[in-house]
Amino acid sequence: MQRTFAPERTPNELTGWTSLDTADLELAASETARVCTTIRVPRDAAAGERYGVIWAQTGTPTDRSHTMTMLGRVGVRMYIDVGPGGEPPSDFKIERLYSTRARDGRGEVRARIHNTGGRALDIGGALSVFDGPGGLRAGPFSAKTGTTLAPGDLAEAVVPLDARLPDGPWTAALTLKSGLVEHTSRATITFPTTPGSTGAVAASAARQGRFPTPVVAGLSALVLTALCLLLSKSLRRRR
Repeated sequence: MQRTFAPERTPNELTGWTSLDTADLELAASETARVCTTIRVPRDAAAGERYGVIWAQTGTPTDRSHTMTMLGRVGVRMYIDVGPGGEPPSDFKIERLYSTRARDGRGEVRARIHNTGGRALDIGGALSVFDGPGGLRAGPFSAKTGTTLAPGDLAEAVVPLDARLPDGPWTAALTLKSGLVEHTSRATITFPTTPGSTGAVAASAARQGRFPTPVVAGLSALVLTALCLLLSKSLRRRR
């Protein structure tokens, strides 16, 4: 899930729109300098999000006694959203929640995440387990989700757990969030005994952080119907 920039100077649309006021700098120890970056978006650019990276690089070339090139890089990510109507919608799905046993013997909970929106997402979250053997509960445990998930990408969130946790069964609840978008997925899981293997998932269910539009419309219709019935009964009593 970790997003990395393309090797060497692989171009894309955003890098083609980007220019620097200088390409080379010589800096003494502890010296600083400012480089101005200009991004010119063409008028006919298609709507959508682009992203890239601006990096500074220093290195030592190879010679007769050194056959390996050493490079040092530091960079900053760029995000450009092109198109009318504001930002594209952000959303994601937790498509699968399951348990594994890591090579070091610790139990893990993993989730497959799908970015179904139109923007890159930085996703974070936590997992809690409860209803375990003897009514045990534990957590929350931080979910390791990497940094950025591009639109349409699939990735895995990994939650390492305490090695002392029993195998289960447990009820696991994973909540992931990016900005205002939040989703929770629950599953009844049992950790495998063999390192590197996958455990059983008895049941799973996902819950969204906000109601979908049809659900809101259905709830509104039910509330309106109930109010009409109450009003009708009240008028009958007055008569």
